[in-house]
Amino acid sequence: MTDLRCYIDVLQKKDDLITIHKNVNTKFEIAGVTSKLDNSKAVLFTNIEGSYFRLVSNLIGTKTRYAQAIGAQENNIHNKIIHAIDNASMPNIISTGKFLANRSTDLSILPIVTHFEKEPGPFITSSIIHVQNPHSETQNLSFHRLQYLDENHLSVRMVEGRHLHRAFVDAQTHGNDLKVAIVIGVHPAISIASAYQLGYTQNEISIANSILNNHISLTRCSYSGLYVPSDAEIVIEGTILQDKTHQEWMVEMLRTYDFVRTQPVFELEHIYFRNNPIFHDILPGYCEHRLIMGLPIEAKLNKSLKRLFPQVKQVYMTSGGCNWLHVIVQISKQTQSDPKKIINKAFELHKSLKMVTIVDDDIDPTNSTSVEYAIATRFQAIDDLVMIDNIRGSSLDPSSDQKNLLTSKMGLDATKSFSKRQSGFEIAKIPKFSNISLYDYMST
Repeated sequence: MTDLRCYIDVLQKKDDLITIHKNVNTKFEIAGVTSKLDNSKAVLFTNIEGSYFRLVSNLIGTKTRYAQAIGAQENNIHNKIIHAIDNASMPNIISTGKFLANRSTDLSILPIVTHFEKEPGPFITSSIIHVQNPHSETQNLSFHRLQYLDENHLSVRMVEGRHLHRAFVDAQTHGNDLKVAIVIGVHPAISIASAYQLGYTQNEISIANSILNNHISLTRCSYSGLYVPSDAEIVIEGTILQDKTHQEWMVEMLRTYDFVRTQPVFELEHIYFRNNPIFHDILPGYCEHRLIMGLPIEAKLNKSLKRLFPQVKQVYMTSGGCNWLHVIVQISKQTQSDPKKIINKAFELHKSLKMVTIVDDDIDPTNSTSVEYAIATRFQAIDDLVMIDNIRGSSLDPSSDQKNLLTSKMGLDATKSFSKRQSGFEIAKIPKFSNISLYDYMST
């Protein structure tokens, strides 16, 4: 099965879901409870004040659940996604969708969460916007947070140059509003695929379909004409208005407040939703948010860097770098120039990167102590530090020039220098260490 409910059932059977029946408020309380479970169990709220919807959060808030969602082992996540991209196939079309069971014209029925004290209001954080590519017959899927304005309007956070923004600008240029379908509450494999940055004419739903063994089906929406997952919990149709904007700000992946931005406004046509519907909320800046957005980039870097540099063994985006700004690259070094070439290419592939650290293949890139050890014993700033100034970076970093997207970046070559005594870098080992069990030596 390929819907959200089946995935929740799996979590329940694995005792990886907490169900809360106590009445909870959408203003801060749901966010507070979810934050307590960060990097832990998923949570399902069944009794929300002012709403008859259920709400799930922290759904894929651990790497284990992320892997489970795509049917992979934790150490094989990237290969599974890469295989899905290479074998993408479009789902079947069916005439009826489960989301068509109910209809409303009032956004206030949704349990939209207010997460943080200084945000301007409640935000829908799991929304996947479907839009027709104006230059082809394909659709595009992408995550966009939506601020609730009133029962008929939402503001839409867009990133300039990305696919939805390009479609919006094209509609504006032709004097049109942009019809979209907004989907909330799908199998997490669809969410994961929607976060992947594909080419402009590629359809992310085909990746999700490949991940789920070609079991996804789509249903055509009556107003927008767009095709959405038939098993979606909630589908919202309407238009992004060409000439109306709203000022908003929000908490981003770094768990800091973004600057005020003027964003387009969405106007509601209607909402469809399943019986006993489930709303999905993603707590901004916490594990679920970071994994959904960061792991597709990690997969992209693994694929591209390994293809360009066979000496690359593993690419890991760090939690301390918000799974977005810092990356560790493990290599089997062949020449002294390898690390700096890889540093420059990594910055080119993911513009938001702020720091790249290169380590040898005897260093665990996922272990921060191991990486710091490499920096302490194999890095000399005068020779091994790459610094780049006044270059495009992430708009999320509050230490950068956020409005002009300019920042400073650094790369660290924390690999063994070929010009130094190689035996001096060898990490001492104790023979038969792995065969020793302390239990055998403890007195009973």
